[in-house]
Amino acid sequence: MTAPTKPSHNGPSDPAAKPSRTPAPGTAPDTVPDQAPAAPGTAPAGEREASGVPLHAPVIDWFDEHARDLPWRRPEAGAWGVMVSEFMLQQTPVSRVLPVYEQWLARWPRPADLAAEAPGEAVRAWGRLGYPRRALRLHGAAAAITERHGGDVPADHAQLLALPGIGEYTAAAVASFAYGQRHAVLDTNVRRVFARAVTGVQYPPNATTAAERKLARALLPDDEASAARWAAASMELGALVCTAKNESCHRCPIAAQCAWRLAGKPAHDGPPRRGQTYAGTDRQVRGRLLAVLRDAHVPVPQSALDQVWHEPVQRARALDGLVADGLVEPLADGMYRLPLS
Repeated sequence: MTAPTKPSHNGPSDPAAKPSRTPAPGTAPDTVPDQAPAAPGTAPAGEREASGVPLHAPVIDWFDEHARDLPWRRPEAGAWGVMVSEFMLQQTPVSRVLPVYEQWLARWPRPADLAAEAPGEAVRAWGRLGYPRRALRLHGAAAAITERHGGDVPADHAQLLALPGIGEYTAAAVASFAYGQRHAVLDTNVRRVFARAVTGVQYPPNATTAAERKLARALLPDDEASAARWAAASMELGALVCTAKNESCHRCPIAAQCAWRLAGKPAHDGPPRRGQTYAGTDRQVRGRLLAVLRDAHVPVPQSALDQVWHEPVQRARALDGLVADGLVEPLADGMYRLPLS
């Protein structure tokens, strides 16, 4: 996921995952041992021992020079623009997100604008970004923001986390990138940077662990502005330099301190990395069915959907899944449409 070039303090004016974005495995041992509770207002002793101070300045300085100019990083994007980007960037590259993001914000510049539309319109506008349930979740979040917060994306982390469709990563990302707060923002890129630079392994675990969260908190700068900057910078470093394959250590500002590089770049010896397939899967069939419904502004007959895939059992299973997920609404007489409610 990406983050703002400068943390925005616009206040309410308004996006994973990436899953979050797809994680890469490895083993990240708990390098931050449990200690006695610290004095109020300070980090636990174990977390202080894992200080990221030597890493902060070089990574942030690198970010100042090399950060990409992306629309959700600009002050005018506001918290809503940041949230939209975080939803769209989950498991989807920036190049595919950019045109859809621009169209989305032009049509729905505030959460209330999206909430006023039918959920199916969010699915239609999502286009071919993939994982279209994200569109429904974003619509649900927009409706909740309109109902609970007067149409402004809340700055409070707990209130963000309480919104439908918002998980741990997205709440921390919006609070940090839109409001300049101090939160550990752990997407795949950040987890990979920390795994290599601090833990000394090539890839992080398949799923985010308690040890990773603990380490990420320990590495946060103490003040909010620096912490938000660090979150953005470490994420960009993983996206552009410390990549999953063909990492560019010669361009890395912390190569001299990287535990994995200093250990000789030992090969990953954890669980096999999970690959993603698409051709021939139910995901591909679902995508083709949705494409027909997106292009039609009236209900579509079953016969039209039958043309998109040759294998009837898989086609029926994919359609049933779309209905179960709320992405398609069945009507009488074998007709289907995108959801209206």
